[in-house]
Amino acid sequence: MVCDDIKIKPLQRQKVCVIGAGMAGLASARELRREGHDVTVLEQSGDVGGQWVYDPRTDGADPLGAAAPVKVHGSMYASLRLISARENMGFTDFQFAPKDGRDGRRFPGHREVYLYLKDFCAAFGLMESVRLNTSVVRVAPAPGPARQWTVRSVDLGKSEEVVEEVFDAVVVANGHYSQPRLPSIQGMEAWRGRQMHSHSYRVPEPFRGEVVVVVGCGESGKDITMEVRRVAKEVHLAAKSMEEVTQGLAKACLPSTPPACTYNCTYVLFRAPVMSISTCMHTCMQNEMIDPSGNVNQVERLCEDGRVVFGDGSSILADTIIYCTGFSYSFPFLDTEGAVTVDDNRVGPLFEHVFPPSLAPSLSFIGIPIKVFAPWFFEAQAKWVAQVLSGKRTLPPEEEMMRSVEEYYGAREIAGVPKKYTHDVSLFDTTYIDEFGGKYCDFPGVEKWRYELLVSSFVTMLDNLETFLDEYKDSDSIRKSVEEWRLSAQQAQAATRAATKKQSLGLLEQAQ
Repeated sequence: MVCDDIKIKPLQRQKVCVIGAGMAGLASARELRREGHDVTVLEQSGDVGGQWVYDPRTDGADPLGAAAPVKVHGSMYASLRLISARENMGFTDFQFAPKDGRDGRRFPGHREVYLYLKDFCAAFGLMESVRLNTSVVRVAPAPGPARQWTVRSVDLGKSEEVVEEVFDAVVVANGHYSQPRLPSIQGMEAWRGRQMHSHSYRVPEPFRGEVVVVVGCGESGKDITMEVRRVAKEVHLAAKSMEEVTQGLAKACLPSTPPACTYNCTYVLFRAPVMSISTCMHTCMQNEMIDPSGNVNQVERLCEDGRVVFGDGSSILADTIIYCTGFSYSFPFLDTEGAVTVDDNRVGPLFEHVFPPSLAPSLSFIGIPIKVFAPWFFEAQAKWVAQVLSGKRTLPPEEEMMRSVEEYYGAREIAGVPKKYTHDVSLFDTTYIDEFGGKYCDFPGVEKWRYELLVSSFVTMLDNLETFLDEYKDSDSIRKSVEEWRLSAQQAQAATRAATKKQSLGLLEQAQ
């Protein structure tokens, strides 16, 4: 185990509780410890890794995940692979480099990420701060003049002991891919078939021979559709518009020789083992383009007899509906007396997506933004929080932070961004990501070649949905940068191993 090589004497040593030992929670723990704080990480599962810990169980009695909180935290399905290149998914000083005997692919499976996070824990001695099998049931302001927090937790092991502790600060890092976000469709309550959220999807076999409707054309919707079609009788993918149907998805859906168009279908239809797609898209694909004016239907209503009715009035008799409609931010344990709320998936008010102005800096959130470089961005957020808590950096006055939040909300509204996308920072809007670290914690920016790799991967995915994870061509500049990155990562791993061996020998000598 390698101790932190950076020892900074803090101006203030705080007792801090981090909720969650996933990617964001581990980033928080490392930065807080580096700044000299006393850190306790509470994790409800039996291991670190958060969503990257594959759990074959599901909320069997509640496959929709309508109850909050869900009983099974994990939402990972068995076949999931990264859609972000591993070169873009590492801590700044602990790169996500391939290791002998493990999944060395650029886009590895979920287990490789889990093992990487375990390696990170070991390298920085974080496990000594982590309490596993500990569920946080309440976080509330502690009585008294000092701004502290009472944290009540339950030992999920044999003792089931309830523990109540007081902390100077709480960092919420419990992730946001657990609580399903469900659509509101007429007839959902009475529909006789099986309804489930992607949160409860693990493997395709249960859908063999069925007629399946997948609602939602995001990454999980496409992924699950492509997988289920291999065993299902039919798979119907309902999307909001043709703009969601990428060139790569269309290619994957089309048979080698598209049938002649005799009428205009208004929803995308996959048939196993040979798939077909709406005729309006046949014409588009023959011209090697997708017409954004095309019409792909959403589900209009569900009927008690098992029919699924689409917006154009057409219907099918289906066995199962899988809602791939995303997740909601959920903090059922947090009691701030209304100071922090979740409104249509907007967590707020939060200054820079981190600090609630009226409760800062004693309460903070790490990992709220989506479409960022992770864990790089989580590191930057955590470093800022750690330095603010130590007094090394200061926050603006509450009024100024609140004004900044309101200006941000106003700008998003003027731009026509729905409230539910408040925390969508977007990887392709590099301004915010690049400026954040430099502005708040002197954190290094993301190198240009990483953005080039991101764009290259995204374009390849749009063009070839089925093959982009394994078939890609790097430009000369990306290839050179990746080679340099791998060499640097290997040298860093060698240094870590040497330091670990040295420390182990030192401990052995002390024991003797």
